[in-house]
Amino acid sequence: MIKLSQAVVVEGKYDKITLSSIIDAVIIVTNGFGIFKDKEKLELIKFYAETTGILIMTDSDRAGFIIRNHIKGTVRNGKIKNVYIPDIMGKEKRKIKPSAEGKLGVEGMNKEIILKALEKAGVTADETVKDPDSRITKTDLFELGLSGGKDSSTLRRKLLTYLKLPSLLSANSMLEVLNTMMERKKLFKIMEEQFKGGQ
Repeated sequence: MIKLSQAVVVEGKYDKITLSSIIDAVIIVTNGFGIFKDKEKLELIKFYAETTGILIMTDSDRAGFIIRNHIKGTVRNGKIKNVYIPDIMGKEKRKIKPSAEGKLGVEGMNKEIILKALEKAGVTADETVKDPDSRITKTDLFELGLSGGKDSSTLRRKLLTYLKLPSLLSANSMLEVLNTMMERKKLFKIMEEQFKGGQ
């Protein structure tokens, strides 16, 4: 498993599944052209571009380039690196027929090709993996009153403001961001000191 400091932007959930077995990083899914209307997702991408930097790894077909260019045009500030997968003709196993242009997408790439694409983009990686016990979970958010309660959205907004994060973030998006910023202990400490434990 290769650990990346940048967030990786991909088109679909199957791309994310493929990458999750190769890299340890925040992976943001655009849901194809859904990104054009998804303000929250764009805010999240902008946040990562300005903090950790982002890697755009869309498919090498026309749609992939349209999405890539839209993100580059929308994210004015921050660090963006383009990671390009090669043109390989074929069909993903789960699909009945190939894509319109007949090229394999990110989900159809093997580990060696993905790592080579990252290398070509000048992305350096650590061969380290974060201790799984230090990760913040959905259960932690629930325990701290940040999800599942009647005042959760208010408390979530207060925490997001305190951390200087976009206030539009949902609980799930916030969870991803928190895990790049801090370990579990630190979140509990912030909630205790700033928000009296959350509840």
